[in-house]
Amino acid sequence: MSDDSEEEFVFEEAEKKPSAKHSSKVHKSDAAYLNNYDDDMEVDSDEEKPIKKLKTKKPKAVEKKVKAKATINDSDDDNFIDDTDVTPKKKKSKSKSKSKKEDSDSDDDDFVEDDDAAPKKKKAKSKRKLMKDDSDSDDGSLPRKKPSSRSKAKRKSSDSEMDEDDDSFDDEDLSSKKKKKKKAKEPVVKSVSIKKRKAAPESDSTPVKKKKVRPDEVKSEIGSTKTKGLKELDRTARLQYAMQSFLWWNAKEPPSGYNWSELEHAGLSFPEAYKPHGIKMKYNGKEVTLTALQEEAATFMAATDPDGMHLGNQKTAKIFTSNFFADFKVLLGKGHEIKDFAKCDFEPIRRHLNEQKIVKKAITDAERSLNKEERDKALFQYGFAIVDGHLERVGNYNMEPPGTFRGRGAHPKMGKLKQRVLPEQVSLNLSEAAPVPRCGLPGHAWSDIRHDPRGQWLASWKENINNQNKYMQLAASSSFKGKSDRAKYGKAGLLCKYIEKIRKVVKKDLGSKDIEERELATAVWVIDRLALRVGGEKDTDEEADTVGCCSLRVEHLHFDPNQEGGDNREIELEFLGKDSMLYKQTIDFGSHIYNEENGMGTKVYDNFKSFCKGKKPTDDVFENINPTLLNNHLKQFMDGLSAKVFRTYNASKTLQSELRKHEASPSWKSLSASEKVTEYNNANREVAILCNHQKSVSKAQETQLENIGQKVEVLKKQKHALKAILKRLNKGETDSIPLRKSITKAEEDVKSAIEKAKKLKDKAKTNEEKIAATQADEAAKQKRRDLADIKFQKAHLWEKMPTIDQVKKRIENWTAKINKAEMDLKHKDDNKEVSLGTSKINYMDPRISVAWCKRNEVPIEKIFSKTLRDKFNWAMAVKPDWEFNETIAE
Repeated sequence: MSDDSEEEFVFEEAEKKPSAKHSSKVHKSDAAYLNNYDDDMEVDSDEEKPIKKLKTKKPKAVEKKVKAKATINDSDDDNFIDDTDVTPKKKKSKSKSKSKKEDSDSDDDDFVEDDDAAPKKKKAKSKRKLMKDDSDSDDGSLPRKKPSSRSKAKRKSSDSEMDEDDDSFDDEDLSSKKKKKKKAKEPVVKSVSIKKRKAAPESDSTPVKKKKVRPDEVKSEIGSTKTKGLKELDRTARLQYAMQSFLWWNAKEPPSGYNWSELEHAGLSFPEAYKPHGIKMKYNGKEVTLTALQEEAATFMAATDPDGMHLGNQKTAKIFTSNFFADFKVLLGKGHEIKDFAKCDFEPIRRHLNEQKIVKKAITDAERSLNKEERDKALFQYGFAIVDGHLERVGNYNMEPPGTFRGRGAHPKMGKLKQRVLPEQVSLNLSEAAPVPRCGLPGHAWSDIRHDPRGQWLASWKENINNQNKYMQLAASSSFKGKSDRAKYGKAGLLCKYIEKIRKVVKKDLGSKDIEERELATAVWVIDRLALRVGGEKDTDEEADTVGCCSLRVEHLHFDPNQEGGDNREIELEFLGKDSMLYKQTIDFGSHIYNEENGMGTKVYDNFKSFCKGKKPTDDVFENINPTLLNNHLKQFMDGLSAKVFRTYNASKTLQSELRKHEASPSWKSLSASEKVTEYNNANREVAILCNHQKSVSKAQETQLENIGQKVEVLKKQKHALKAILKRLNKGETDSIPLRKSITKAEEDVKSAIEKAKKLKDKAKTNEEKIAATQADEAAKQKRRDLADIKFQKAHLWEKMPTIDQVKKRIENWTAKINKAEMDLKHKDDNKEVSLGTSKINYMDPRISVAWCKRNEVPIEKIFSKTLRDKFNWAMAVKPDWEFNETIAE
């Protein structure tokens, strides 16, 4: 039976209004039928199709004798609906036998109540049994006799065939049905076009084939135009959408000082136990037998890239190897033959690990799908928590595996061995009524269960490197993080109200005779204008020597770095900031930017000069203040004021002012969306430079920049060639115009190589076969890259002789491509050492960016990734004219 075709069903005017009694009885009969066959009926998920009515002229012959027909709505709740507005006309009464026959016929049809018809009661006895409607349409279908058991079996067989192949279609059955339909013609009074599957003829022996309708194959009412169905979401995406329906900013707040009333989660997922590979390291040229624990530690060392940032740098390599070998000797125990790290050879294990990497690349699609299922299984088990009755994502539910500690920069403990964390070291935080989750490792148990609603942590343990507590918490998109972020930006906005007062006090105290007041005022000025962190004393044997405002030493300040002399007031600040990132900037304290509106830059320079006078390079610049004293001083101006609030305030204000500057330019409205995004990134870069958000340039970035530069050069040469072609066409010299040769054979070769590599992957069983499959796959990919390069080199040419208009149009296209590529190259080059993401995530109020996107009709996806859109979902409803000021704290 076809389900895609449209069929016109004919509703004829009833010769005589049925009585109310008859209406009631038919309705009751249909209801009984639905109850009896409810379990066998299939419910179609498609929505009810609208009915289109066609007006036709009534033939006189039809008005004498008419049968009333209707359809039943096959919806989920089996409600009876009216699908037609046909109102039966009053006629003269016929004979009793004829009336009974009509009553019997009406019993065979599915009944539809018609409010306009207002039928009267009339007794009727059904002579035939109702037949189950085998169509899945919500619109109902014409009635049929109840099929025999043999017919049912045939239909089931047919249905199973159709389930196997959704695209199958029985043309022979359809043609036979059409022939039968032509024979049984009846006069038409009113026709209503209904979009539904054709009904099978009333025959017990004719099997009915159904076809499942896919969402992307649904036809419109007008014709056969296909409408694209919605993308099918996986379970994770559906859960994400479900969680977004909870608007935590509109929900009831927990009691003061509490973060939750009810908390339930599944604990942590622990890494698998180490499986020894049996590859032996060498010591002094001889193989050494190790235990599983010792082999695991040796494998950690072998996995470290000898040319990477830790072992490839002489300074860090010495720290790394020294720390590793000290912990390795503890595992080896006293009396072991390994005494000197210089005689250790981890190369056999390193070769084995590299070989395993190649083997893993030969993974088949089925194996990749299986791995995803395993990850999803862990996600659904551990990746969600129930907080006060709603679902939240958990952040780091996988316990960190053992390995070598890397740290950032020249960390004094890099290379030390991180021990495996067991459940006996882990404490869980749950509500009292919540069930305690089962431990994932058999034979182990949790350390203890706590009930602390004041904390946001779900699990806690202590790591062995720095002996610090680590926590499992909710994800960045959770309500806990959202509330914290909104409060943080609200406090930074409140600083707008007090900033002028603070700066007046600082201006006054910069000239104070009291040394402590002068140091405090100078430190506050530096935190406000230069966005430095507070800093503090650190044990350099335990932590990296990172520096902030209070921990600045004389050696970090270089006065007049360019040796210009005279009234030069420049100071070069050079030190390691947070995460061992180098802060190196030359500040001209005499410039207009630091002295306008009572900026007092000159006075700050003089104070620094006096603070450093007569001191050793290792002495502190601020010897009379510390972070505690400075923070207490800041809180006198505003509750909760800290250096971080200043950084958030300055980052947000800088972004807002930079964006307003760009918007005020005369050419702003003529810019495209991508050009506006570039200007946004320029403003973002100013904030990143202010906050010293830097990143190291990777090899991949350098390669990418080099490739873009080469692409620009090729495009320019192609544009020059196009101009030469245009000149020749204008002169009529068509013989010397180069044409592009067909590369169909090369494309077929690449396609064949890719298919061959895929087959090798599918057949590979041993490691040797997998390595060969990976090599074949890499060769095929290289062929594809080479083909793409050939296409790019000849992209400006035609296979046939072009016209002058075609050449002119291509020159315009190439000009646009060159401009875009050059803009992309400049943007990537400018931002290669600047981390734009850090300020977006932590310092710039997201509502500034959202409002900017709305004002300038730029999609938010161009500015915020999906992760950031989920994190800042509370900021998405702001108006286009929203501004960062003190009112947001309200």
